[in-house]
Amino acid sequence: MSAITAEPTIDILARDRSGEPVDPADPEYAAIGAIINETKRLCVELNTGGYHEPDEIHAMFERIVGHPVDPSFRLNPPFYTDFGHNIEIGRDVFVNWGCTLMDRGGISIGDGSFLGPNVQLITINHMRDPMRRATTVSKPIRIGEHVWLGAGAIVLQDVTIGDGAIIGAGAVVTHDVPAGAIVAGVPAKVIGHV
Repeated sequence: MSAITAEPTIDILARDRSGEPVDPADPEYAAIGAIINETKRLCVELNTGGYHEPDEIHAMFERIVGHPVDPSFRLNPPFYTDFGHNIEIGRDVFVNWGCTLMDRGGISIGDGSFLGPNVQLITINHMRDPMRRATTVSKPIRIGEHVWLGAGAIVLQDVTIGDGAIIGAGAVVTHDVPAGAIVAGVPAKVIGHV
């Protein structure tokens, strides 16, 4: 008789990042909750601690994301995130006032990209079933190099924005954007090319 080998358990952080539904009632959810609580604390420190010099802002942002960020990165607080640890930032990236990055699904921002004021990148969604509404599903957002997201633009989960694209102010991006495209509207549609 052969022994039955159990499948290795994938921890909740990996399940969350991979797009598996995650229920807050899951006993492992405390790992996500702990990161969320610490990230909230760090965002409050960044956003309400008075004026910070650029090097202080950079150091505080690295604490929020939990890893080094290229020294060329620039941020104008306030800045908001729910998780922080799944944000990857390239060189010469600029994030303007009031941006929100809900990053449990993972957000990558390529070199030379700009986020205008109040841009929102949202990688998390809830189940449609009202009885499972608290369960979340996270999927990534990938922003290429030299992308410009205009003021108040919203990018939803599972979207890739190609290199050099421009996202118009107030656009709601629900589908991939080709490289060099200019999109605007709700939902965003291609209106031109760079």
